Amino acid sequence: MPKTAALPLQEVLATAVSALGGSERSGQVTMADAVAKAMTDKQHLLVQAGTGTGKSLAYLVPSLLHDERVVVATATLALQHQLVERDLPRLIEAVKDVPGVDTSYAVLKGRSNYACLHRCREGVPDDQGALVELPEGSMGKKILELRAWAEEEAGGGGSGERDSAPRHTDKDWRQVSVSHRDCLGAAKCPFGQECFAELAKEKAHRSHLVITNHSLLAIDAIEGVPMIPDYDVVVIDEAHELTARVTQAATDELWAADVERAARRSQRHVEGPQADDLADAAGALRDAMSGAKPGRFETVPEDLSDALVLVRDAARACLSAYPRSDGDGDADAGRTQARGSVQDVFVNAERMAAGSDADVLWLSEGTDRIPPRLCVAPLQVWGQMRDKLLTDKTVVMTSATLMLGGDFSALATSVGLKPGERVLDGATASGEVAALPWVGIDVGSPFDYGQQAILYVARHLPPPGRDGLVKAQLDEICELVDAAEGRTLGLFSSRRAAEAAAEHVRERLPHLTTLAQGDAQLPELAKQFVSDPHTCLFGTLSLWQGLDVPGETCQLVLIDRIPFPRPDDPLMSARQKAADKAGGNGFMQVAATHAALLLAQGAGRLIRTTSDRGVVAVLDPRLATARYGSFLKASLPPMWTTSDPAVVRKALSRLAQG
Repeated sequence: MPKTAALPLQEVLATAVSALGGSERSGQVTMADAVAKAMTDKQHLLVQAGTGTGKSLAYLVPSLLHDERVVVATATLALQHQLVERDLPRLIEAVKDVPGVDTSYAVLKGRSNYACLHRCREGVPDDQGALVELPEGSMGKKILELRAWAEEEAGGGGSGERDSAPRHTDKDWRQVSVSHRDCLGAAKCPFGQECFAELAKEKAHRSHLVITNHSLLAIDAIEGVPMIPDYDVVVIDEAHELTARVTQAATDELWAADVERAARRSQRHVEGPQADDLADAAGALRDAMSGAKPGRFETVPEDLSDALVLVRDAARACLSAYPRSDGDGDADAGRTQARGSVQDVFVNAERMAAGSDADVLWLSEGTDRIPPRLCVAPLQVWGQMRDKLLTDKTVVMTSATLMLGGDFSALATSVGLKPGERVLDGATASGEVAALPWVGIDVGSPFDYGQQAILYVARHLPPPGRDGLVKAQLDEICELVDAAEGRTLGLFSSRRAAEAAAEHVRERLPHLTTLAQGDAQLPELAKQFVSDPHTCLFGTLSLWQGLDVPGETCQLVLIDRIPFPRPDDPLMSARQKAADKAGGNGFMQVAATHAALLLAQGAGRLIRTTSDRGVVAVLDPRLATARYGSFLKASLPPMWTTSDPAVVRKALSRLAQG
């Protein structure tokens, strides 16, 4: 039976906000009402909610009050952790006495995020299927520590999630976890009843609210692999990341070494010549790849196409040669792992050999440490999202950055919603009945950007070139950092640019502490940055999101150039060309939209609370001089804008003096 809450939505929200020590925010109330209406009317919703709105509560409260199961999908582990460790427990404590509210929830992640008890207890098979002895030294000790932790989790009813494990590296974790391909399956595994991943799935089936991530949502809804129990509504937080995460989930890679490894693993389990044939096909692929030019293939070279067909057919034959399971519960981990590796090779080679116009195929640049690899990704994902997610479920998307160029159209189109289907004042924008009606609202921000922030565009600087930062830009950086007395987060287009800027600032301003990405792990760098205001932290795109440093620590955000995708980016260039071919403006639809999103995310690092003050300095004059500059600026918060360096330096000096 549908459940009914004794209190209306706004009263439950007010109860929760009060219990959590907050105060009512009009944007939060507006958003909560819109989310509840979308769930009831089964109408898609895009809601832009600025930093500080309290959007987590604004969708969690309606989700708890909804009659059916709701899935919440986040892009980053940081937000997932915040929801599960802070927001949800406090919210549930606040509303636990409200009649009719089902407060059950579960966290669901990919299988490799959980420790595997079979691997912990039985060990890791090598390429031939034999169990590998523990390595000596620090890695062996770390694996023993992780195994002991997993046993404690199993004995104490813990989740076995990687996030709660002792400190470790990716390499360490692979020794105690498995992918879905390597998993024996609960029915065959002798430890299936205790399996952390299976227990998490069972808990999700019993829960009203399921917290997961964009990638798992994509695998479940779009790839068609059942991972999440049936649900009515999905709330997608950090929705500006959705298309990138869906694309990432649908991207496959193939290395010649993958094929060779699959062949070696198969030799112990396949009696015929099929494993040797697969090894021969690996050699043909390696030769073809070594003769190919890195980059996107508009037409695949004949020898590479032939090699992919050879690998595909050899992998298919090898799979067929594996002995069939007798179904008696036999759990041969080595055979399961070996067959899974061949299955991966077959699926990827088959997709690459198909040469579908819906896919983009390219060869990556190799390095001294990493050999080249073949990559294939979907040309677009909006079609799959429209057909396989938006058509079946009610979807609420939210982020602080959904309106690009001052409008929802760019993002709506990228996820599969048509601008003409938008509902405006009870009618769709086109005036016709929409196939997938959607509502877009901006609930604003509690921040007064016009008073709290300055957007400085260094119009006098030369346009950025391909050779990195020039002297004029480096001098500008030093003058701004000096005026701010540190307190600077520098966001650069490349690691080389970040390191060059850091080196220059260290030489010119040795009295300040200047940190560069790579000097230490990001959490340690962030900790140092927060602890001393007279510090600068310079890094690349990975710093643009998820770094939350409110207060006087960050009063200057430096952005060296408009973050357009690289001209040789295979996927972006293919999408831009496809948009042009379809009669659109590929540059604006792909490159400018990509840049607007990253620029808005970078600028969003500055103002995190109502008391923050500071400057966003863009050292790229094109933001002021190019025709597309108005589109990019319309994607940013409404900051007071200037191109006068003297005005900005004085403002930063005043802020530094407190």
